[in-house]
Amino acid sequence: MLALALAISPVSGEEPPASKVPSPAETNPLSTTTAPDTSSKPPGTAMPLPDKALTPPTAPGGSPARSSAAPARQTLVPAPTEANDVEEVTLPAKPAAIISGKATWEEAVASLRSTFARIEDELSKAGIRPTGRPISVFTKTEDNGFQYEAMIPIDAAPSSAPTSGEGLHFGATPSGKALRFRHAGTYDQISGTYDTLIAYFDAKDIAVQDRFIEEYVTDLSDAADVKLDINIYALPK
Repeated sequence: MLALALAISPVSGEEPPASKVPSPAETNPLSTTTAPDTSSKPPGTAMPLPDKALTPPTAPGGSPARSSAAPARQTLVPAPTEANDVEEVTLPAKPAAIISGKATWEEAVASLRSTFARIEDELSKAGIRPTGRPISVFTKTEDNGFQYEAMIPIDAAPSSAPTSGEGLHFGATPSGKALRFRHAGTYDQISGTYDTLIAYFDAKDIAVQDRFIEEYVTDLSDAADVKLDINIYALPK
């Protein structure tokens, strides 16, 4: 799981557990890119296709009918036109509603999903429109759990915070140069993608900050959902 992948990252300065299998980069260094180990893990970096615009219905007379549907929520960085295992991107600082939390690794998906639901509920009560996909920033990781900040990008932060919603505050999403990896598959299998990015850092001698960012391109419905698409961002030092 993610706990082991983050805990053993060579860029964090922590020593790996004795039982950990050597990093893929130690036995098979990568040249310019990397790919998941498909012998024991399903592909984890497949590139989701960009959202397709829906053709609006045609009103009588041939003109497009008005739609009341809200605009589709955007990812921090647009999807690339070509699939790559890793991309160098620049993350913009976007206003966001934030709730901090902590959970065990077994409760990861349930805890994140519940926290995102709380944020959505408070934004709805305050009449604030979400504009981006849900994001989690892992601020501290340990063997038995992690601490995080759950974020949902919005148009603009209000002048005063909502009176309800314990723990809700407003800030900005992480910004700056980043490396983006893609995970496609169940959340239970995401450790394979983290193994891949850690191998990439090791092979390229890249030092990154002690936090990772996950952006949920599809709804984080269930840990066993095989259709999950997740962007993983690492911020170089």
